[in-house]
Amino acid sequence: MSAWKQTFLAIAILAAAAIIGYMFVPGAASVLARLGIGSAETPAAASDSSGRWGDGDAPIASVITAPVSTATINDRLNAIGTGRARATVSVMPYGSGRLEELLLQSGARVQKGEIIARLDSATEEIAVDRARAARDDAAAKVERMRQLRSSNAATQVQLTDAELGLRNADLGLHDAEVALERRSVTSPISGIVGILPIEAGNYVTSQTSIATIDDRSAILVDFHVPERFAAMIEIGAAITATPLANPNQEYVGTVSAIDNRIDEKSRTLWVQATIANPADFLRAGMSFQIVMKFPGQSYPAVSPLAVQWGSDGAFIWLVEDGKAKRVGVRIVQRNTESVLVDAPLPPGSIIVTEGVQSLREGGGVRIADGSVATIDADG
Repeated sequence: MSAWKQTFLAIAILAAAAIIGYMFVPGAASVLARLGIGSAETPAAASDSSGRWGDGDAPIASVITAPVSTATINDRLNAIGTGRARATVSVMPYGSGRLEELLLQSGARVQKGEIIARLDSATEEIAVDRARAARDDAAAKVERMRQLRSSNAATQVQLTDAELGLRNADLGLHDAEVALERRSVTSPISGIVGILPIEAGNYVTSQTSIATIDDRSAILVDFHVPERFAAMIEIGAAITATPLANPNQEYVGTVSAIDNRIDEKSRTLWVQATIANPADFLRAGMSFQIVMKFPGQSYPAVSPLAVQWGSDGAFIWLVEDGKAKRVGVRIVQRNTESVLVDAPLPPGSIIVTEGVQSLREGGGVRIADGSVATIDADG
């Protein structure tokens, strides 16, 4: 093929490509107009309401839309908590000695002040008898000194010394009686006895645990909540607790204690709730699913496909009066099926989810079913 034919063919191909681009590429006419070539008016710009010709200078974009809904966040707290008895005491004797009697069994219910064990007390009994004899002797001496003083046969100093000896003897007797009383081990609280770690006949010291007693009249549940809920938690707030071992059973309790600081490592707040346990179904150490409800915060929810990004941040395309309007948004929370945003978007507003690449501010919009959107600003 000769050179002039090749040149002519190349020019024809370029001209055809230019015409196709001018006719079908969105925004091509506007670009050429800014370069001083041709007019900004295109066939698409002259399309009418049927979707082929319009009365504006911008092409009508065919898009798929979806309405804006509303979603609420921070209205529900879920946490895992661990239960413990209202009060737990490990009972230890005051002194050392051989355990003569163990007056309780594992699982038994005991009352506060009830004697649960006795240590050998022969030495203490002797000490009480000796102290009582000394006290009786001191009392008799005081009586003699008073009689002698009445006849001036004894001085006031001698009577005072005798009375002081009586007071010391009373204190000695009381001390011996306390030591004897402490050879009997009593329960400091009312509750249920755990498995006994020792038997009668063993030698025990003041560091030996004789029994562990739990007051299960109420169960305390410790759990940690995220930092964002810290300001919403207050004493007396209701909670719902479900044992992980028995999901069909649900218990209601209240917040009874709140820690005074956020843990720096986990960024959580330690909270304690109390659950009444009159039927004694709950045990210390059980795990619970804790649920708390709050008023929460409501935000517009849009499809993840609607969120676009520009140099100034995230935005979406809103359809108003059949025109595209760009609205800047702030992402609040991303979920699986929606994105919560902070923006002036009333529920029911129509936003573009597909076809955003051919939109521009103020451009015409044709929804995929063939009709041009005419949603006003109020949705």
